[in-house]
Amino acid sequence: MSFREPVVLFGLLLIPIALLAYRQLQRRRRREAAAFANPALLPNVLTAVPGWRRHLPPLLVLLALATLIVALARPQRTVAAPQRSATVMMVTDTSGSMEATDVSPSRLAAAVRAARKFTEELPKPFRLGLVTFADYAEQQAPPTTDRAPVEAALSTLSAVGGTAMGDGLYRAIEAARVPVANEDGDGRRRLPAIIVLLSDGANTSGRREPLEVAREARRLRIPIYAVALGTPEGEVEQTDPFGFRQRVSVPPDTATLKEIARTTRGRFFEADDADKLESIYANLGTRLSSKPIKREVTAVFAGGALLLLVAGGAMSLVWFGRVPS
Repeated sequence: MSFREPVVLFGLLLIPIALLAYRQLQRRRRREAAAFANPALLPNVLTAVPGWRRHLPPLLVLLALATLIVALARPQRTVAAPQRSATVMMVTDTSGSMEATDVSPSRLAAAVRAARKFTEELPKPFRLGLVTFADYAEQQAPPTTDRAPVEAALSTLSAVGGTAMGDGLYRAIEAARVPVANEDGDGRRRLPAIIVLLSDGANTSGRREPLEVAREARRLRIPIYAVALGTPEGEVEQTDPFGFRQRVSVPPDTATLKEIARTTRGRFFEADDADKLESIYANLGTRLSSKPIKREVTAVFAGGALLLLVAGGAMSLVWFGRVPS
């Protein structure tokens, strides 16, 4: 829970002060009663002692005061609201390490299958585009509500080269921020943008650093959902400059992907097999159909304060024939 006027919460400091004042008042009343009463006659005058009941109404009034202070701070809670339109850019690694078979049948084949599932699950009004990156970044399909360009591009992907992750993210941001026509056709606007990044290795080429681009995405309020594909045991076969074949370890760079997601206020996922990757992408397609928004719940706290006041007053009238003091 958050508050639109958090400074008002300092008013809660009045509650312990009021409790101390109430305690001192009760002590003074006992001293005054003892000074003017004859102890020998008290059993004949007092037939019943209210005990703890006499403290309950004032305590309810203090609790009502605390609840009212919270209400004045304008509390908010985060709820999921339907998102009617947005631009979603898939940014997919097609570097040589995506040939690794630790994710069956290969990392790239699993990524393509999951991307197709994501394409099916994403709400139809959403614009979807595809950017790939290896030695350089390339826009394979511009963002559009037509899924055919993305489907066609996914069928042609191959794994080769280095990993220009930063350039891929930058290219996706550029595509996502292109204004589109309003629904009524009288102008243009920028839709909310989301990036789904899939990679299996560290940034090795390109002009831009991934974390630098992530900070820019945060400034533009573009969350990045980062998926690390592969296992630490993943390997690919490469030919060195002398023509010899060798096995090279290609573990996913989870640290960088985690930081990208954290910086942009997105989410990080790990996928060490094809089924888990497909499940992640399917859930993302559903998740992106809503967005978190903050709604005030001031009325709830104000109503609670009123109920506490009424309860305190009713108890005092029923038990003692007076309002609490």
